[in-house]
Amino acid sequence: MAVNTMAIAVLLGSFFIMIFLRFPIAYAVGLASVLCLFYQGLPLSTICQHMVKGISSFSLMAVPFFITMGVLMGSGGISEKLIALANACVGWMRGGMAMVNIVASYFFGGISGSASADTASLGSILIPMMVDQGYDDDFSTAVTITSSCEGLLVPPSHNMVIYATTAGGISVGSLFLAGYLPGALLAGSLMIGSYIISRKRNYPKGAPFSIKDFLKQLGVSFWALAAIIIVVVGVVGGVFTATESAAIAVIYSLIVSVFIYKGLTWKGVWNALEECVNTLSIVLILIATSQVFGFCLTRLHVPELAANAITGLTSNPYILALLLNLILLVLGCIMDMAPIILIATPILLPIATSIGIDPIQFGIMVILNCGIGLLTPPVGAVLFIGSAVSKVPMERVVKATLPFYLCMIVALLLITFIPGISLLLPSLLG
Repeated sequence: MAVNTMAIAVLLGSFFIMIFLRFPIAYAVGLASVLCLFYQGLPLSTICQHMVKGISSFSLMAVPFFITMGVLMGSGGISEKLIALANACVGWMRGGMAMVNIVASYFFGGISGSASADTASLGSILIPMMVDQGYDDDFSTAVTITSSCEGLLVPPSHNMVIYATTAGGISVGSLFLAGYLPGALLAGSLMIGSYIISRKRNYPKGAPFSIKDFLKQLGVSFWALAAIIIVVVGVVGGVFTATESAAIAVIYSLIVSVFIYKGLTWKGVWNALEECVNTLSIVLILIATSQVFGFCLTRLHVPELAANAITGLTSNPYILALLLNLILLVLGCIMDMAPIILIATPILLPIATSIGIDPIQFGIMVILNCGIGLLTPPVGAVLFIGSAVSKVPMERVVKATLPFYLCMIVALLLITFIPGISLLLPSLLG
């Protein structure tokens, strides 16, 4: 295996320099690839060929539909209904509004599939509500941003589609099923942390549990929750593909938001579609440029070199699993979610499979690691959104989030070392 050390240095060195100079990630990936190809004397037409190849995938057609579905449902007035349902479920507990926040994120995440959308939508309602009931503003913000990561694990999630496409040969339906229990585990871990803090600070309880109120709110929220059923049951049951299910979900979301909940006007629909186009353009440019970057990595044998370097440190599979998580957590501090999935998966997945980690389980690990990265400075997008929504300085938000980081790390370690958490539902129903 011939190793062109200088070409690797040009590729990775220019990439990380541009990252630290705060270049947009798509430009950093694309320009680093251009410099590497130019150094090797390859024709720059290679860039166009691989960019087109990167986005020329039937599976990736599901991504714009899932993004559109999330924006339509998020703008269609369902946030209040899901909050009311969560309140009927867990509002009676000590620190009830914190529990409501976490459970509502589980429901809403299954619709939007986006931690940023969850934080912006639910946070704008729940943070002021929690503060009015006596909760500290920094605690309220910390609960909101950490619970938003549940939406990355609970299907349908366009990040799962991106991972499945990047990993190659991974069933999107199996990934969807694999996300439910880890998402519930993360929610349970955050609820335990919230309960301990709530008892220590004597945060209030909500109204006693009422089965009548629960059934009422479940009936109101049914139309929103049915979108998840359509997608997941349809894909897992083999009724239609992920792309087809996403397209059907968009039509269903439009009907529910405009005609049933009436939270979205036709003018609002056009505004939502404009937001979708903006988001989608960023995602597709990243996918296209990452394909070129991946070609350069493969040509230079970087995945094999990285695998040999990491496995050369130790042969202990437990330590290697911890190293994989550590690498992903560090990348999460400096990069956004989609580029981490696109760039790190081809390098780290072979290492994971070599120590017995199933590709589906590793996908859940990657997504949760990236979710934690969304909450860590300096590039934590959700951290910035939460601070902006609550108007609490980021330094205070980070300090209040520290106990919840611990809860998330515990959930991550359990997912890493107990494969059944991720693989139970796919093995039973996949």
